[in-house]
Amino acid sequence: MSGNARVVAVLGPTNTGKTTYAIERMLGHRTGIIGLPLRLLAREVYDRIVALRGPSVVALVTGEERIVPPRTQYWVCTVEAMPEGMGADFVAIDEIQLCADPERGHVFTDRLLRARGLHETNFLGSDTMRGTIAALVPGVEFIRRERMSELIYSGQKKISRMRPRSAIVGFSVENVYAIAELIRRQKGGAAVVMGALSPRTRNAQVDMYQNGEVDYLVATDAIGMGLNLDVDHVAFSALSKFDGRRMRPLAPNELAQIAGRAGRGFKSGTFGVTGDAPALDDGIARAIMDHSFTPQNKINWRNHALQFGSIDRLIATLEAKSEDERLVRAREADDLRALKTLGQVDEVFARSTDGPSVKLLWDVCRIPDFRGISHAEHANLLETIFIDLHQRGKIPDDWLARQIKRIDRTDGDIDALSKRLAFIRTWTYVAQRKGWTSDESHWRGATRVVEDRLSDALHERLTQRFVDRRTSVLLRRLGQKEAMVAEVNETGEVTVEGEFVGKLDGFRFRADKGAGGAEEKTIKSAALQALAPQFHLRADRFYNAPDTEIDFTEQGGLMWGASAVGKLVAGADPLKPQVQVFVDDVAGPEVAQKVERRLQHFIDRKIAALFEPLLALSKDETLNGLARGFAFQMVENFGIMPRTIVADDVKALDQDARGALRKHGIRFGQFTIFMPLLLKPAPTRLRLVLWSIAKGLQEFPESPPPGLVTIPVETGAPEGADTMSGYRNAGTRAIRIDMLERLADMLRGENSRSGFEAKADMLSITGMTLEQFADLMGGLGYKAEKGEREKVKAPVAATAPIEADQADGSSPDVPEATAADAKAADAPVAQAPAEEAPAEEIQAETAPELQAGADAAAQTPADATQEAPAAAEMEVFYTFTWGRAPRANAAPRRSTGDKPRGKGKPQGKGRKGAPRGETAAKSQNFSARPPKKEKAIDPDNPFAAALMGLKDNK
Repeated sequence: MSGNARVVAVLGPTNTGKTTYAIERMLGHRTGIIGLPLRLLAREVYDRIVALRGPSVVALVTGEERIVPPRTQYWVCTVEAMPEGMGADFVAIDEIQLCADPERGHVFTDRLLRARGLHETNFLGSDTMRGTIAALVPGVEFIRRERMSELIYSGQKKISRMRPRSAIVGFSVENVYAIAELIRRQKGGAAVVMGALSPRTRNAQVDMYQNGEVDYLVATDAIGMGLNLDVDHVAFSALSKFDGRRMRPLAPNELAQIAGRAGRGFKSGTFGVTGDAPALDDGIARAIMDHSFTPQNKINWRNHALQFGSIDRLIATLEAKSEDERLVRAREADDLRALKTLGQVDEVFARSTDGPSVKLLWDVCRIPDFRGISHAEHANLLETIFIDLHQRGKIPDDWLARQIKRIDRTDGDIDALSKRLAFIRTWTYVAQRKGWTSDESHWRGATRVVEDRLSDALHERLTQRFVDRRTSVLLRRLGQKEAMVAEVNETGEVTVEGEFVGKLDGFRFRADKGAGGAEEKTIKSAALQALAPQFHLRADRFYNAPDTEIDFTEQGGLMWGASAVGKLVAGADPLKPQVQVFVDDVAGPEVAQKVERRLQHFIDRKIAALFEPLLALSKDETLNGLARGFAFQMVENFGIMPRTIVADDVKALDQDARGALRKHGIRFGQFTIFMPLLLKPAPTRLRLVLWSIAKGLQEFPESPPPGLVTIPVETGAPEGADTMSGYRNAGTRAIRIDMLERLADMLRGENSRSGFEAKADMLSITGMTLEQFADLMGGLGYKAEKGEREKVKAPVAATAPIEADQADGSSPDVPEATAADAKAADAPVAQAPAEEAPAEEIQAETAPELQAGADAAAQTPADATQEAPAAAEMEVFYTFTWGRAPRANAAPRRSTGDKPRGKGKPQGKGRKGAPRGETAAKSQNFSARPPKKEKAIDPDNPFAAALMGLKDNK
């Protein structure tokens, strides 16, 4: 450097034209070198100078790219790649405040102390470096440049409310991608800029933003390093970053460097925070606006006077301390860390015995860890490269070709392509090292082709994922206040400007599932312009549709075909629910009222048809007194209720009242009072919905499949759901209440005190196995005792005796509704008095087991001796006795006046199996009380004639 060489520090905030000033100064000299902090920025400056002077005199040198024409005059480089000792007339270092950076600061400090032009040297950066530069660089001149526009803090703002031409800054790849995805859904898309992108990908993304294809930019702090973009607002999504070792808060000057990208030229800009980032402290915000920051008095430094006598000596010189208090020894960088690791490898240590070998090892250690897999993985790669270079002098072509071929793939997602780009950057860096490959030109070209191919694929994937061109078009047209053309086809699909945007479902517009946020609002606004007349046409068609096209769901929804058009809600009366319609507001109140009237007509007619017996009961004016009150309870319980809740009312009803109620189809069962017509599947399904609405349930129980006698008990079902379903829980299964009453008729004739076994008819009507039946009986209050016995087989010729009441060929089956259920059904199964059991319900018993036993006993000893004894076949049987008091929803206990004889135990059969209480001649009843006066026979009873005949035969 000549004695009259000029050293100038051009300091000031962002948007002061410092880089432009340096370019102009460099082009005023015959030769020059400018060092820039980022590969992306170097490429931008290179393109600017090429446009001014042509490509033949401009070189671009970065870690992964090298363009050096034969007649190069001007060198555009990253700071790390700046050539030394060239003797250029002009040297400039941009963003000199990075001397304080923990990772790269020592490189910038080295350039500050040692890089000089023969005629002029420029240091460009923040005014915080003034004191340090003045102390370390003798004779330096200072030029202060003021910002050309204002920078204003605008506070916190949601991304959904971010104005166009905004840049949102994140500090991790994951954060950048998440923000870009959010903007795509709400704003139509965003360009993505990160330092890890290749220049080709970065330029393609920036072009999308600059030419207006997207109005938003999502970037890392890379945009703070001199990238010139048309940005009006910068928003920080976080105020801390991971610096390679730990999370740390961003310093005010770092925030200012990034915020300063807003407002280029003479156009003012704003900055603020968004997302989860807290609002900036007033003092920090004011410091950024006034460009007033704490001076940077300490900068990172590492010794440049390296000694290569041995690995240990090299490490010692790298870790030497400076005597200047402003120069702080830099923390252990990746290259030093790699050197220490390789120094522990025996083969590497053995090869590094002289200066050139140690120098080669240091050059290899300086290969950046672009891949970022792990330190050990990176050290293994460096070990392989060093051994090849030391042993062969070159990296083997076949090995290098395999590494590149493995990366040369454009399939996969963004993450996969980003990883391959990081990998190819390693080999691009290696190919740029002079003398490391046999054909430098070939390998530089090969790696460049792969990088370009991966860059184009990554740009395509980024655009596909983070840019919704449909929404971008709609937002732009909406902003321009242009009318958008929307169409609806016969299937309800809606298109806007030729793009599918959603579907008309009933009377509501459903936006495309891929839409969200502002995009959905835009699409909906455009679509509804065409839907107004369509709503009226649909409402007319719906109002005239037959009831067969409308239905209700088991959760109370109302459907028109496959479209949900409303739901049932509670009304003043459980049998009169109201309708809530699903109609978009834009359709207007007229459409909504028409849909509501049609749905109300439908549900009213449905209830009238399926609950006709119940509604007739509620309107019967002839009922009075207890009968009318009982009818009210039946209506209130949808025509079915457990006997326990009305036990006293049932006892209080006289025969006239019962007869009047039976005319409406009410059956007084042992366990349930119900209307058999309402047990059919359709009324049951509607009853469950109406009951659930009246109870205010959030989730309605589903109706059981039709035709099943028993179903599994549904755990967690609301109380009373089994009754409303037409079933009664008993054990692990629930039995249909009408079949339970038939079973009760059969059990009434059994001796539950001494015990009885299940008959085939009992198993048949329940459709259960013997074990399942035992569980069912346990649920009904019986105790089941399990046993085993030798199975007795009846001879083929044996026939069962025919009882007297079957001699006329009548069926032994028990009728479902008996002539005397007014009396017999009033008592519990286990306590049914014999005198209340009707004659029609007494079954003839065939006793096949007794007949088989008699035939077996008639065998002669000779027959027994002729047959070889066979192994006895065993069978399982259960003996049922009344084991406990019925549960809350079991059969009701009778009052003292109606209580059967004995100690409250169920009455069963007498000797020889004859049922007790048939007549005074067939049973013996002892009582200290006078005989009870018989009630008069109801003349309206359909079995009145039969009962009169029985009475005459007594």
